[in-house]
Amino acid sequence: MHPAISVKNLSKRYDSGFEALKNVNLEIEHGEIFALLGPNGAGKTTLISTICGIVNPTAGSILVDGNDIVKDYRAARSLIGLVPQELTTDAFETVWATVSFSRGLFGKPANPAYIEQTLKSLSLWDKKDDKIMTLSGGMKRRVLIAKALSHEPQILFLDEPTAGVDVELRKAMWDVVRSLRESGVTIILTTHYIEEAEEMAERVGVISHGEIILVQDKTELMSKLGQKQMTLHLQERIGGIPGSLSAYSLDISDDGEMLTYTYDTHGERTGITALLADLSQAGVKFKDLTTSQSSLEDIFVSLVGKPK
Repeated sequence: MHPAISVKNLSKRYDSGFEALKNVNLEIEHGEIFALLGPNGAGKTTLISTICGIVNPTAGSILVDGNDIVKDYRAARSLIGLVPQELTTDAFETVWATVSFSRGLFGKPANPAYIEQTLKSLSLWDKKDDKIMTLSGGMKRRVLIAKALSHEPQILFLDEPTAGVDVELRKAMWDVVRSLRESGVTIILTTHYIEEAEEMAERVGVISHGEIILVQDKTELMSKLGQKQMTLHLQERIGGIPGSLSAYSLDISDDGEMLTYTYDTHGERTGITALLADLSQAGVKFKDLTTSQSSLEDIFVSLVGKPK
């Protein structure tokens, strides 16, 4: 079985000399939710646009379920739905008309039952006769998803799907994306919202300066790169860290009432047992202890912050 998306040695250089993509290799499997993370200008939208056949590659190849996006453009593009970052819709059309028109653009025969099902799944059915210009930003975003789904694609690209959407609608959109995945649609999303990737994606890719610097199962990524911190809330304020504890690289804060110990989650030993024993030996007593693990955001910042 072919991967949903197969990108090999993909590069994009513009006439100005700017290299937006540099030898990108990526495979996305059927039925997964894949999150592509990266700062502004990293190449996220260029990569999506190239896979969707909107931007021509300078070098490399792209297969969509085995179909070459250049040589077999119509076959490849028919498998893809794209929700762009910008709210580009015909303001004076109704929801029903614009979604139905999008289906016709792909040569699909009219199917009112499918359009109805799509609008209902996106909570747009009661808005079907409303003009786009009267809708809220969140509803317009849902219309874009409905348009992208109108021709029954197997793969859906979401470029910053919840940009400008409030927290409540964002969570509702997450539910929509999950339901699409459950129906068999492969989802690829770009996002600035780290919690979006952490909440939904099975795998995460990080792109920086046009290069894919990491692709990893989200759970493995958290385990491999995440660090845990143990915070000790002291019974009495200390003026400094005793010399006998210098090997632990402790951080002191809260006017000497808090110590923080950072350790590797996959190391053979955490050092916690020895630390607690040495704290007792040094006469440092604590009244409470808490632990926390690095979020995907912490990992992301550390990765893209690495010098090139």
